[in-house]
Amino acid sequence: MKPRSSNHPTTALTRVEVTVVIAVFAIIAVALILPALAKAKRRASKINCVNCLKQIGISFRLWEGDNNGKYPMAVSVTNGGAMELVVAGNVAACFRVMSSELSTPRILVCPEDAHRVWATNFSTLNYSNISYFVGLDVTNETCPQMFLSGDDNFAIGGFLVKSGLLELSTNTPIAWSSGRHVSPNSHFWTAARHKFFGNIGMADGSVQQLTTDGLRQALQQTGVATNRLIIP
Repeated sequence: MKPRSSNHPTTALTRVEVTVVIAVFAIIAVALILPALAKAKRRASKINCVNCLKQIGISFRLWEGDNNGKYPMAVSVTNGGAMELVVAGNVAACFRVMSSELSTPRILVCPEDAHRVWATNFSTLNYSNISYFVGLDVTNETCPQMFLSGDDNFAIGGFLVKSGLLELSTNTPIAWSSGRHVSPNSHFWTAARHKFFGNIGMADGSVQQLTTDGLRQALQQTGVATNRLIIP
């Protein structure tokens, strides 16, 4: 008995069709994975910035322990501090005297600061190697809510703040901006609220991530009428 043959054409995919199907699935997979990877990168960047400020806060506390309970801003240069230099706007001097506690100048640059570069050593450290301000009047941790250090992407009245001394009263209309940093949606932008934000290291060594509203509230809770910050 002869086997019956079918007159229907084969339905198997050709090699080209299989390749196209695989390519389509690969494109879909990449489209699904990339947003998750980008989100994870943004989260890691924010965490890294907070960690830098926490290390800076710890360094201040360690330095204080060896210098009669005072931070460098409250100790004269003749006694190994940076008081006179910081008053003149030299923020690098403050970090330079804490070189042993900081260990590396790399932590002084925000991971998303596109216009700052790491210093190779503390002896050459200057404003171009620093992303974070220093609170001029913070002598130690006894006033825990004073601004010790933090992101410098401030704006007042819509204008970015300049390097040097910045005096903030409790009602100063200060706001966060993208500053000199990279694309705002990668670090200093909260999509849900459509507002910029930044990180503030407090005098007690803690770090707070604040929106503009949170920043203004924190400014009113520092315990002093005028907050003087040295902007790099």
